[in-house]
Amino acid sequence: MQDFAGQLAFITGGASGAGFGQAQVFGRAGCRIVIADIRAEAVEKARAALAAEGIEVQGIALDITDRAAYAAAADEVERVFGQAPTLLFNTAGVNNFGPIENTTYGDFDWLIGVNLGGVVNGMVTFVPRMIASGKPCHVVTVASLGGFTGSALAGPYSAAKAAVINLMEGYRQGLEKYGIGVSVVCPANIKSNIAEATLTRPAALGASGYVEGPEAIASLQSIYQHGMEPEVLAAHVMQGIRDNALYIIPYPETKDMLDQHFQAILASIPPLETDPEGAEKRVKALMEWAAGGAQVFTQPKG
Repeated sequence: MQDFAGQLAFITGGASGAGFGQAQVFGRAGCRIVIADIRAEAVEKARAALAAEGIEVQGIALDITDRAAYAAAADEVERVFGQAPTLLFNTAGVNNFGPIENTTYGDFDWLIGVNLGGVVNGMVTFVPRMIASGKPCHVVTVASLGGFTGSALAGPYSAAKAAVINLMEGYRQGLEKYGIGVSVVCPANIKSNIAEATLTRPAALGASGYVEGPEAIASLQSIYQHGMEPEVLAAHVMQGIRDNALYIIPYPETKDMLDQHFQAILASIPPLETDPEGAEKRVKALMEWAAGGAQVFTQPKG
C-alpha cells in the first residue's frame, strides 16, 4: 500500500499515545479514521481534536476484550462508512510492573487478556471482513521490544507481546495470498500515558500482586516521558506499510541487545556434524510434508 488517501483505518487505543499518533499521521495523509478506546471521554476529546484538523473521524468506546462489543463496533464501522477497514491498527495495550513471582491470576488475565486477547479479537473480527472486501489491506499490530525477551518485572506483558509477534508472523504468511499485508511494531519506549493503564484494570479481577497507586504511576511516567513521540513512531509505521515490512523497530539503540540475545539462542544449537544422518532425515520428512501433506489442512471446510 502506497497511497493512504481514502483508506479507512480502525485504530484501537486511538484516543491517546501511539494510537492517537497513528490517527493524526494517517488522518493527515487522507485516511478516514475510526478511533476505538475503552475510555469514552478520551474518545470524544480525541475525536474533536482530529475533526478540528479536518480529518474525517468516527469515535467508538470499546473494550477490546469484549468480543460481542467488538463485533458490534465492526458492524457500526460498515454501517457508517459502507465498508470494512482497509487498515487495522491493533494498538491498544496495558502494562504494569512487579516481581513475576507475585503475579496473580487477575494480573495474568488482565495483561494477557488485553495485550494478546484484544489482538486476537481484532483479527478474528476484522480479517474475514477484510478478505471479503477484496481490497488491498494492511494490518499493523503494536507489540514490544520486550516481546523478544523474558522479563522478571514485566513477565505477563512480555509473554503476551511475544505471542503477538509470533501470531503476526503467522498471519503474515496466511494473508499474503489475499493481498493483505501484516506488520508488527516493536517499540522500546513511547511517550504515552500507558503508566495510567492500571486505572482501567477491572475490579472484578481482584487484587494485583504488584504495587499500584499514584507513586507507581509517577515512577513509570518518569520513564515514558523520554520515549519516542507517537507521531514520529507513526511516521515510521507509515513507511513500514509502504515497504510491506514485517518488523518495524525504529530504535537503533536496541540492535546490539537483540543481536546478543539471538546469538545466544543460536549458540545453543549443536554443530550439524553431531547428528548429520538424523538431521537429514528430519529435514527430508519436513520438506515432503510441506510439499504435499500440509494441503490437507488448507482445504475449504466441508
